[in-house]
Amino acid sequence: MEKFDVIVVGAGLAGLAAAYTMAREGLEVILLERGDYPGSKNVTGGRLYVNPVRDLFPDLWDQAPFERFITHEGFSMMSKDRSITVDYHGRELCREPYQSYSVLRSRFDRWLAEQTEAQGAMLLSSAKVDDVIIDNGKISGVLTGGDDLHADVVVACDGVLSLIAEKAGLRRPGLPGDYAVGIKEVIELDADIINARFNLEGNEGTARLFFGDITKGKFGGGFLYTNKDSISLGIVIGIKALTDDEPSMEAPAFLDGFKNRPEVAALIKGGQTVEYSAHVIPEGGYRSLTALSGNGILVAGDAAGLALNLGVTVRGMEYALASGYYAAQTVLQAKDAGDYGTEMLSVYKTMLENSFVLEDFKNFRETPTVLDDPRILSHYPDLFGNIMKDIYEVPAGSKNRLYTTIRRYLTISEMLSMFKDFRKATKI
Repeated sequence: MEKFDVIVVGAGLAGLAAAYTMAREGLEVILLERGDYPGSKNVTGGRLYVNPVRDLFPDLWDQAPFERFITHEGFSMMSKDRSITVDYHGRELCREPYQSYSVLRSRFDRWLAEQTEAQGAMLLSSAKVDDVIIDNGKISGVLTGGDDLHADVVVACDGVLSLIAEKAGLRRPGLPGDYAVGIKEVIELDADIINARFNLEGNEGTARLFFGDITKGKFGGGFLYTNKDSISLGIVIGIKALTDDEPSMEAPAFLDGFKNRPEVAALIKGGQTVEYSAHVIPEGGYRSLTALSGNGILVAGDAAGLALNLGVTVRGMEYALASGYYAAQTVLQAKDAGDYGTEMLSVYKTMLENSFVLEDFKNFRETPTVLDDPRILSHYPDLFGNIMKDIYEVPAGSKNRLYTTIRRYLTISEMLSMFKDFRKATKI
């Protein structure tokens, strides 16, 4: 019987962080990855906030294969015929240590897997895990390719629809409202063209989010990240909204419409699509998190639901890395105690609660409800787009005063509705 200290299922950021940390401390770790290599199946595009996890992995960042450090933050509010874009450029974003980077996960994950193997972890690619092994109520291993692999503890990092967590009884099949589908293209473009179009120098980068008419009133939005010589461009649509709300559209049609918007088409003009992919994203926030631990098992990363959409930022990679790290610290404590039971492994949740991870999720627990509001997705893009249109319009005759122009839209009833929306927004 093959027996290890730890089996980690899934070589995404959570699994790699867990395996790296445990192998560095001398544990015998086997890391099982379904893809041909770590990152081969990962299509996330693509931003990592380093500050929250900088001190957890101090030896990694100097050599990490980042794309660009982000110096321009932006979002675009889009109605059918017009858009408003806010671009923020702060000097603090241009100083080291940089706050965040764009990444290409196929490259980044493969590199991190090499660092993990160098610490002594055993990586087994093309390994599909079919089931968990349960002995006397405790998870004691997994079944993969007809082979039984046993361990003191299993760390499930197998993605948003985690089979391992479900088999272990830690999660039920999720509700459609807790997930979204993300569709992304990587568009190859010369670095000099990227710099010129986005007003960048050297290895500076831009991150921009989009919302409004591009999702036809459905929950979701678009994103754009500049890489060294490519652009990651995509759109996210809530699965419940996609299946229940009118008008009915196939998910890929949203991306096509997004790319054809004049504001977006000009940014990717002349580029060549070199990657097209789609995957499911956790969107439920704090209320939909998976149970984090059980008897002989821990759950980390997307498998636990650790992704957070704040509207102006979308975060997940740093939560994956941190949860993998704290899962590893829990296993190390369990090994010292010789106890891998439910109570001992519940220390993992305490660690996450005492870290930025669950503090963030608690602070922003109302965000999914606030963002899933037709007024945010449809009404405000139309309202402010029309206001800006009239402000900048110069008619053949005389022009109304700016106050009169704006006041025509901001009626008493409209301002009362805006106040109610503002009160909702104070929850995030």
